[in-house]
Amino acid sequence: MAFAPSSTPDAPPGPPGDVVRLPDTARDLVKILVAGPFGVGKTTLIGSVSEIRPLHTEEPISEASAPLDDLAGVRDKATTTVAVDFGRISLPGGVVLYLFGTPGQERFRALWDDIAYGALGALVLVDSRRLDASFDVLGLVEESGLPYAVALNAFPDAPRHHTAEQLRAALDLEAGTPMVTCDARDADSSVDALLALVQHLIDRHAPEDR
Repeated sequence: MAFAPSSTPDAPPGPPGDVVRLPDTARDLVKILVAGPFGVGKTTLIGSVSEIRPLHTEEPISEASAPLDDLAGVRDKATTTVAVDFGRISLPGGVVLYLFGTPGQERFRALWDDIAYGALGALVLVDSRRLDASFDVLGLVEESGLPYAVALNAFPDAPRHHTAEQLRAALDLEAGTPMVTCDARDADSSVDALLALVQHLIDRHAPEDR
């Protein structure tokens, strides 16, 4: 089963945030984690695609948390997720994704098991300006056994000279792990990243003799 591009989503009409009820076409309800390090754009991605008003638990970065949060590369960030982000999006074929954004800091790791419970996969956002910030999150996703896809969030000042092979090697990704580029601010781009993950999940569960 393949999905159409995000330019033709099977979602209810109306601007994002106006839809509350599930569409009548909903068949498969899927819990997905949106993971990644601090400041990588998880809240932004969920907000850009959610067809309901997204739930955010953003709080200002305080003086007490400043020493704990590595602001290298994200000096303009003034808030941080302290519990979970939540949104919902309907995809073609009656698939509805429930998106749970996880805090990116090590001190929130205790929340991981609760948030990850029942998830079928994870979209891991990566900032190519600071690849090393993603290692802990990737390790956590792999330890959990969740299938995942990697989405490189296209920050304006991100380096452009690395090849896909170099980035995959730096992140130590297995050959079958999808890696795409997205702009978390753009709904179509973010949906395409989610579609890459969903297609990966479908491929993993498809019969080998299809």
